Amino acid sequence: MAPRAVAIIPATLVAGLVLAPLTAVLIRGGGPSALGPADWAALRFTLLQAVVSSALSVGLAIPVARALARRRFPGRSLLITLLGAPFILPVLVAVLGLLAVFGQNGWLSALLGVFGLPPVQVYGLHGVVLAHVFFNLPLATRLILQGWLSIPAERLRTAATLDLPPFAIFRLIEGPMLRHIAPGAALIVFTLCLGSFAVALTLGGGPASTTVELAIYQSFRFDFDLSHAATLATVQLALVAVSALLLLRLPLGEAMGAGLDRTLRRWDAETPRLRVLDAVWIALAATFLLLPLLAIALRGVPGLATLPASVWQAAGFSLAVALGSTALCLALALPLALGRGEPAALLGLAISPLVLGTGLFLLIQPHASPFTLALPVTALVNALMSLPFALRALRPEVQAITAQYGPLAQSLDLSPHAWTFRILLPRLRRPLGFSAGLAAALSMGDLGVIALFADPERATLPLQMYRLMQGYRMESAAAAALLLLVLSLGLFWIFDRGGRADADT
Repeated sequence: MAPRAVAIIPATLVAGLVLAPLTAVLIRGGGPSALGPADWAALRFTLLQAVVSSALSVGLAIPVARALARRRFPGRSLLITLLGAPFILPVLVAVLGLLAVFGQNGWLSALLGVFGLPPVQVYGLHGVVLAHVFFNLPLATRLILQGWLSIPAERLRTAATLDLPPFAIFRLIEGPMLRHIAPGAALIVFTLCLGSFAVALTLGGGPASTTVELAIYQSFRFDFDLSHAATLATVQLALVAVSALLLLRLPLGEAMGAGLDRTLRRWDAETPRLRVLDAVWIALAATFLLLPLLAIALRGVPGLATLPASVWQAAGFSLAVALGSTALCLALALPLALGRGEPAALLGLAISPLVLGTGLFLLIQPHASPFTLALPVTALVNALMSLPFALRALRPEVQAITAQYGPLAQSLDLSPHAWTFRILLPRLRRPLGFSAGLAAALSMGDLGVIALFADPERATLPLQMYRLMQGYRMESAAAAALLLLVLSLGLFWIFDRGGRADADT
């Protein structure tokens, strides 16, 4: 019912769209000898900020995840759900929210001024790390929380029977779980931090805080040195490839073992001191994640009525790009899911958007003006970047539907058309809606390829918002950030809700 042949054309197309720009980058780029002192400094800073960000994200996620695993309270499920929000949150929205709270003129600096202390300086390494922790602390918490919830309740029951103290339980039960989960979580965060372009662009603060991707952008926009940009893109590709290979080769360690799926109860954590400690960690994490969003709402609402026409035009361009990217992503993801084309889709994870944009620029530039193709190229790259996530949502559902209904459909001799439109697609509405919402939200908030290709007349909303920030028009930037947040979350909600409404199960 879902022959592999249906995936041949989209798999070939995806492979070509990724490998052709990659080949152009490798051909145009030089070797290590082509790197100057500033390039090596950017490489060192890229690795430094990724190491520090991953260490802090995972280090802080451990007590937060343990507190969530040990406690039951009203709103716990909602809080855990909100931990996934930063993944679809536009980067510039988060950055502006962090500046509103932790910036030189932010809430924290105002509070410090009451006590006669100097304001916070958020730009530089600490600003980049702060933003990366904001984005990746929820991800690390979710990953580690799954590890805590995988501990069989029987082990904790035995520990309670033996009256083991909390330290012994951590050493004998929780510690082995963390050795199994934490290295992989840290490496995932490390890999994500390697390709964080928008954070370094807005919070880097100078040449000393330049990442490799930011150096690629500077070579394009300021020097228009395509060979140097290609060389840096090769370096970035090597960084991500090595990190991905390490992630694949990372030993999984020992599993926690099977249990009887009983409700997890922590007899060792019933003391008042541990209750207060867990409450403090949960409150600090929730405050850190929610305050920037509150700041965006409070600062953005007054400026919505006075937004310049350029912002609304950019919002229209962003909507067009997001919808086009979503349609293309689903058009590729569905046949790949039906025909087991996962390897082709995963190519999108092996190359960053800026590296892919560099290659596409090199391919287009001899034949046409890349700037006139800014919006279509942005939609294309965003679709390729969202494709692995869409396929991850669709493929398990396709397998389950095929296993459940395939034999019956064969016995009824259903045609491929009847199978697809009467059986398969109605039962794929939920994952299709979720995939569409995710692709639209990610595309809506992306500031990557458009920064390389855009001209003044074709800016998307994230790029226009960045230009407002560059011009120190912070009230308009906050209003644009609120608009971008509403549009991103609204697109996700509309598509996800549409997939779940009256869906066949």
